[in-house]
Amino acid sequence: MTDHSTNKIAVFGLGSMGYGMAQSLLRAGHQVHGFDLLPEAMARFQAEGGVPGALADVAPNLDAAVAVVLNAEQTASVLFGDQGVVPQLKEGAVVVSCATVPPQFAIDAEARCAAVNVHYLDAPISGGSVKAGAGELSVMAAGRPDAFAAAGAVLEATSETVFKMGDQAGPGSVMKSVNQLLAGVHIATMAEAITFGMQQGLAPDRFLEVISKCAGTSWMLENRAPHIIGGDYTPHSQLDIWLKDLGIVLDIARSQNFSAPITAAALQQYVAASGMGLGRQDDAAIAKLYARNSNQQLPDEES
Repeated sequence: MTDHSTNKIAVFGLGSMGYGMAQSLLRAGHQVHGFDLLPEAMARFQAEGGVPGALADVAPNLDAAVAVVLNAEQTASVLFGDQGVVPQLKEGAVVVSCATVPPQFAIDAEARCAAVNVHYLDAPISGGSVKAGAGELSVMAAGRPDAFAAAGAVLEATSETVFKMGDQAGPGSVMKSVNQLLAGVHIATMAEAITFGMQQGLAPDRFLEVISKCAGTSWMLENRAPHIIGGDYTPHSQLDIWLKDLGIVLDIARSQNFSAPITAAALQQYVAASGMGLGRQDDAAIAKLYARNSNQQLPDEES
């Protein structure tokens, strides 16, 4: 896929991240097919310019297959399942795998793709749904030089920054696990801090105004605290994602005989929040767990 003018690309997973990436690919002038378990997501994308077509008809002509699904299990199903796309791809096509997966999964997937002369790029993403829609994601990519070349049109249309982590799959997913450790812990810590301040009489908007200019800030604090202040838990990133992602982090930690107690503590908070029925809300809703446990009322919540 060295000609970046117009390519035939399929995006698997039209959730908040995949849909934005598919839109960015459309804007770049590519022929884009969108596949999702929800027919309404596919219909919406086709109404916006996505190319219709059954996978069996589309796959042999694809230059790239972009997997933006939830986890390793779903990625394996999309790529290698009963109707998996990889065996149907032409030689020289590329798989761009964007889900958070264990590094060993990426290594094994690269080998399975290579066996049928398909390139594989270990390419987890970061930036959220807004940056996905704007084509401004950060990509932690690892793969063989031919895989980077074949994925060039996808990366150009969807990313602002591509970090080249290595010349074989695996290091991209390692870096993503580190990113997710920090991001998940930072969201939980932000929720703990804002409700800690509220318990002592600090207004949450004042909290954000001051802390965002102080050493205690973080990207996640500045991005998620406004959701709490506005009482808006529209799921740009669902809380339940952290059960999966921090679970992956802890699985890797155990395999490396590495103790990660802060990650484990944060995961337990997400588990408790999910148990409250908050799993499909925005991950900033973890603040509701802290508010409940301290008998507080968050902004725009009824008593």
